[in-house]
Amino acid sequence: MRAGGGGATAVGASIVAHPLVWGAAWAAAFTTLVVIAGILDWPTITWSLLVLVLVAPSLAATILVLSVTPRDHLHDRTTVFGHFFVRFLTLVFAFMAWSASVVLGAVISTSIQLAAEGDEEEVASIGFDFLAALTPAVAAVLWAALIVRCVWFLGRLRGWREAPASSEVPETLLAERPDLRRVVIGLAHPGLLLATGIASAVTALIAAEIELHIVL
Repeated sequence: MRAGGGGATAVGASIVAHPLVWGAAWAAAFTTLVVIAGILDWPTITWSLLVLVLVAPSLAATILVLSVTPRDHLHDRTTVFGHFFVRFLTLVFAFMAWSASVVLGAVISTSIQLAAEGDEEEVASIGFDFLAALTPAVAAVLWAALIVRCVWFLGRLRGWREAPASSEVPETLLAERPDLRRVVIGLAHPGLLLATGIASAVTALIAAEIELHIVL
């Protein structure tokens, strides 16, 4: 019993000392399982759960860190030029997205009309099926955008070190449990969140593409 307890204590101490290493190892292990699931054509629900487990540690830590961070940390993070430039890029991408949606909408409408051969009920049926298959893809793209935004803010909030000596993470976060606080901040690493979050988004896009092929 002592040996087992000592082993558990050693693992716990290692996680506290190197949370990012353990998080990366976790991500690598479950990424491998997701790839195997895709190669062996496991049920969708199985590898979907694997993806959720893959992203869970970094995502949970990020949510915990950001949930205790006041909104005023969002202000005065960039220069005036940076503020205007980001707004410029946002408008450009918004215009590109709108233009793409117009073209895509026309293509989809034409394709549905051709597939349904003018049957109004068939047009509606195919349209709703296509919408149901397309929604997960849109959600995956928006999820990737959210991940990138969180990564950017985490980089500003706690930096890119595994266990930063100082950061802007509120002291109220797990103040009475310093070891757990170190683990949470270590797992809320922008690089780890970016890797696992984008991996989950790409997996969702692949699944959505498969569904679209089935519908079309």
